[in-house]
Order: sequence, then structure tokens, then C-alpha cells
Amino acid sequence: MGFFDKVRGQFIDIVEFLDDSRDTLVYRFQRQGNEIKMGAKLVVREGQVAVFVDEGQIADVFEPGTYTLETQNLPILSTLRGWKYGFNSPFKAEVYFVGTRQYTDFKWGTQNPVTVRDQEFGMVRLRAFGTYSLRVVDAARLLRELVGTDPQFRTDEVSEFLRQTIVSQVGTAIAASDLPMLDLAANQQTIARTLTGTLTTNLEPMGIAIPRFVIENISLPKEVEEVLDKRTSMGVLGNLDQYAKFQAAEAMGDAANNPGGAGEGVGLGVGMAVGQQMAQALGGATQPSTQPSNQPSNQHAAQPAAAVPPPLPPQAAPWFLAVGGQQVGPVLPADLPARVASGELTSATLVWQQGMAAWTAAAEVPAIAGLFGATPPPLPPQA
Repeated sequence: MGFFDKVRGQFIDIVEFLDDSRDTLVYRFQRQGNEIKMGAKLVVREGQVAVFVDEGQIADVFEPGTYTLETQNLPILSTLRGWKYGFNSPFKAEVYFVGTRQYTDFKWGTQNPVTVRDQEFGMVRLRAFGTYSLRVVDAARLLRELVGTDPQFRTDEVSEFLRQTIVSQVGTAIAASDLPMLDLAANQQTIARTLTGTLTTNLEPMGIAIPRFVIENISLPKEVEEVLDKRTSMGVLGNLDQYAKFQAAEAMGDAANNPGGAGEGVGLGVGMAVGQQMAQALGGATQPSTQPSNQPSNQHAAQPAAAVPPPLPPQAAPWFLAVGGQQVGPVLPADLPARVASGELTSATLVWQQGMAAWTAAAEVPAIAGLFGATPPPLPPQA
């Protein structure tokens, strides 16, 4: 290497950073002991800013563009140094390239359920998760508050801090929305927009903004979801009495289609029942006469129609009891006195019947309260 090549290598002519990692927030330009000479080229690409730090103090910040480093475009650094040895002398300064593009696909989630008060179900625990993106809006603040002297500051160094900040705000946002739990899914985007503004305001002192925040799901603990599924199933069934009859008819049809065994007997019984119903329906028809028409009509009068019994009275809907934390039923109304006698049904037992809005103590249901009898008042004190 010649003398001039050695002298030329002592100074840096181009200051730039090409990021191929996709997760580097801040990169300190590596000088390897070389100085930056006056007149060197500074290349700042879109999605970056360059921050010059002189002796631990932030000096100049350059937006995207290509610059020739001279005293005219280094006003703060020129003021700090004074350039005692002339304007064209080399200088040492740390150069940090800070990414200002949008960093995406950050994930957040609640490790522990968030307890909120619901209008319909009372106190419930909710879990939530989703994604968000971040952007550096003030490079100087980011360097002062989070980066320090880190030569390569990556997103994973700040992701846990951001996740904790987000989770601390999610529960507050859901509770402040004052929405029923069943309406949260329809309002996830509204809650997410509110959180976007709140988080950006909270992170502003660190030079970070949250331009995009997504709530992918808000869910309940597994055991609560199972209870809701049972409640939904009861609502779908509707009239349990009609459903029981339908199930019985389906079972008879399946048994009749099963050759051999009990299926034949069940099928025969079904056929006889159908035949009886058809006979009753045809019983009222007039039998045609086989005698000549000149015979007396009173000898061949039509047989009187068979008496048809009135329809059975409608059965009352069955009851369901909550005994020992378990659902018992359906229980027919005629079986309730026996349940009272055995002690299984008391005045404090929660009961439910089709048409009721919620489980209610038996003593508060007029149709059942009479089964417990009147309780005499306490005896008067003796003189």
C-alpha cells in the first residue's frame, strides 16, 4: 500500500447504513478508529434519520437525502467544536442511523385474565391478544430514553416493555367502554382505535408512536365458555317438552327400521297406533248399502259414528333444579312434592322453567312456593 493510499484510508468519505435485518431500530456507524473528514458524503435513505453525537451530546439530525458535510449544514456541531484547527480539518463524531419506517407484526397478549364487571354476568375474567406496529417519531428522544450507547438497538429489546404497557391499558379500555361482554366482539375496532391514541400519548416521551393496533380476539376462560355453550343450547332447544316428543318419535323410527329383535315389536306397535288413528278418522263415514233401493231405509241406516275422545290436556313445562352445583331435570310438576318430601327441593333451591329469565329461588316462584307450606311465627315470650 502506497503512502497516499494509507492517508486516504484514514478518513471516511461516505457515511451510510443499509439495513438488511428488518428489525434494527438504531445502528451506530462503525468508524473503526477513522475520522470523518470535512466534505464527506452523508447518505440518509427513506425510512431513516442520521443523528450526530459529539462527546455524548446530541448535535445535528439529518432527514432523508444526500449531504456534503460542511460547516454550513453542521450548525450545532460547528458551535460545539468551534473548529479551532480550521473548517476543513477532520472531526470525530458518533453517527447513529435511526429507522423511522413502520415496524409491523408485533404481538401482544394477556398472560393472566383481566377481571372486569359485566352488566349481565357480573364479574368475569377476559383474555385478549392481537398485533400492533411501532414507529420512531423522535430519534433524539429515543436515543436519550431507551438506546443510550447501544451500537445496535433491535426491536426485541423494547418489545417486552411495549407489551407490558399495552396489557396495562387493555383492561382499562375494556372496562371504560362499559359494553356488555357479548357486545365486545362487535366493538373491537372501536376499542382498538381508542387504545392506539392512548398508547401513542403514553409513549410520546420516548419518541415512539403506535400507528396501528389490532385486537384479534377477546375470550373467556374455558370453564365459563362451556357454561355459555350450555345456555346457548337450551335457547336453541326452545320448548323442551316438544323436543322430548320429537326425540321419542325419532327413536321409534330408528327402532322400526332396525330388522329383528325389539325393532320389529316397536314397528308393529307404531303400525297399530297408526291403524287405530285411521280407523277413528274413518269411523264417522257412512257405510254404502248393498240392498236394493226399494227396501225400507230404517233397516239399513248408517251406523252411528264412533265416539272420539277429546284431546289430552297440554302438559305443563318441566322444571330444572340446581342441586349441589349440578343441574337436575327435567322434573315434571307432578314429581315436585316428592322432591320436597325427600329434601332435595327446598325453598332456597334455585329452579328454572321455560319462559323464565334466570334461575330463581323456589320460595319466590308462586307455582312452587305453595309446596313448602306456611311457617308459623315464633311463640310469644312466656310471662
